[in-house]
Amino acid sequence: MLHRYPLHLRRSLESGGTLFFRREQKPCHRTAIILLTSTIACFAQKKTKLEQVKMDDDNEKSKRSKFVSQKRRKASSTSIVPTAIVCSVTDHPGAIELGVILCILIIALYLFGFYEAVISLPQIRGDPFHLHHQASLRGLSQAQNVPHYEEDVGAAPKKKKAVTIPPGQWPVSIRDEEFETILHPGDLTTQMKVPKLWSYPIHNNELMTRDTALQIGSCVEPDEHGQYNRGESCPLEKRTIFVGIASYRDFECRSTAESIFLRAKHPERIRIAVVDQIVDGEDALCNAPLLPCDTHPEQGLCKYKDQIDVYQMDAALSIGPVFARHIGYRMYRGEYYATQSDAHVTYTQDWDADIIQQLEVTKNEMAVLSTYLTDVQGSIDEQGHSLRHTRPIMCNTYYEGGIQGMHLRHGSQPERTPSIQGSPQLQPWWAAGYSFSRGHFVVNVPYDYNQPMIFQGEEMSIGIRGFTIGYDYYAPERSVCFHHYAVGKNAEVRKKVHHFWENTKFSGTGKKAMARLLGIVHMNPEVDPQTWDHADEDIYGIGGVRTPEKFYETFGINVKEKKVEGHLCSFVDTGGKMHYEFSPFLRSDGMGVDYSKINYKFKDPRPNEK
Repeated sequence: MLHRYPLHLRRSLESGGTLFFRREQKPCHRTAIILLTSTIACFAQKKTKLEQVKMDDDNEKSKRSKFVSQKRRKASSTSIVPTAIVCSVTDHPGAIELGVILCILIIALYLFGFYEAVISLPQIRGDPFHLHHQASLRGLSQAQNVPHYEEDVGAAPKKKKAVTIPPGQWPVSIRDEEFETILHPGDLTTQMKVPKLWSYPIHNNELMTRDTALQIGSCVEPDEHGQYNRGESCPLEKRTIFVGIASYRDFECRSTAESIFLRAKHPERIRIAVVDQIVDGEDALCNAPLLPCDTHPEQGLCKYKDQIDVYQMDAALSIGPVFARHIGYRMYRGEYYATQSDAHVTYTQDWDADIIQQLEVTKNEMAVLSTYLTDVQGSIDEQGHSLRHTRPIMCNTYYEGGIQGMHLRHGSQPERTPSIQGSPQLQPWWAAGYSFSRGHFVVNVPYDYNQPMIFQGEEMSIGIRGFTIGYDYYAPERSVCFHHYAVGKNAEVRKKVHHFWENTKFSGTGKKAMARLLGIVHMNPEVDPQTWDHADEDIYGIGGVRTPEKFYETFGINVKEKKVEGHLCSFVDTGGKMHYEFSPFLRSDGMGVDYSKINYKFKDPRPNEK
């Protein structure tokens, strides 16, 4: 990694330079060269002597042999090579063949020594991810758009060069784009072609202005100047929606996509991006219609086939949801809203209009609606309408140990009738199972590619990083989709679905990945920051609006002792205390809650109860 080298060398690399190292030739190389040269010379000498021996009489042969022996003894006294053995003249019929074999062995020894010298040279790589210099592979068309800056390990985030936001387009697809080559983070050997990031984070380690935020978000129809980025002037029903799905050998993925299209009020503004991790020829493709399109053209995957992009990936390369969703975020192309769900979900009728209305009523540009989904059984009627009047809220979290170390994970979340009516409700945590936000959330908080084999911890990474960039999390007032859990009548079929951890060859990578994950969000202060990978931390790191420490002290998390204050749900869920106390600090321009004005520190109200 670049930070391990002196500043002048890092600048040389960052400007496209190359570092060369001079290494003294190994002694075995010199010996091999001497042996090779001597053997070739002796082989030629031997051939000449044998021809002369056959032509001369016995007396002449005796004299020549004596003369050669004297010269050989003289030479051996000054040479490090045992030429008395190598160059002896003999009448043995296999002498020449033996010399050839010896010569070949010495050549092989030399080549082996040369190979060892080459591979022992030190390597310089900016990070273990890109094959080339970062500025040429980070996903923007021009190197000057890369938000690059000097940063010492452990230092506070610094401002970067402003990123040029690409113009919005509609319709849009990655199908005709040029992909870039990366190294698979599980083995750092396998080369993969993946979509380029549409944009790097635009927050510049400070609170975004509203004008900057509104530069992201395409409209189905352009304005009179042909611009698809119309900001708030784009009507609600014309605002585009990106739906990201990561699927691992899931037979219900295409049913999920089908319900997304057919139950949307305005399906023409929806684009689905699927990372389909499958075994080719064995698993169904996520964009394959359930029935033939020529006989059943009314299917969503037939009518809107141009609005679904699928990145097909060999299931054997899967290293968990983080990397899959990282690729999924790479497929984002400037849509106004962004949503994320699992691959085994059923959506409700007019879900798109409903969830947009819920987000907009918060009047918070930095709002993210997120929750663990309720089970689908008993939740949707035949017309696709929700039967539920309750919703889950994210507030129950605890520490757990394991081979990857101590880390936070979410537990079962309470589900009841919302305490807050007419609006989503503030909560501290983000959930990967369902998320809906403005499109700039995907741009500013991309999934970290360098977290292979991470499952528990994914939500802490995104949630806390998003908090530091200025995002606020809300529980939706109404659920717009429901999850197919492996319970009840779905237990038998869901339990047959494969899981990524069957790829055991990558199991050893999770510990280092967790150290990086926790280090980025300041959750492992006992670990030396120099021991974990800081590659691309300017993209996948924290922001400058709030600190992780502010989050921990506000919600009762002790990262040193690995403890949490219990019964946080009594503050978040019951009576909506968090929502009522924190909402008044929403900035006047709607750019998030101002935590600098919040001094609240949660303490367990019932420490003697579990």
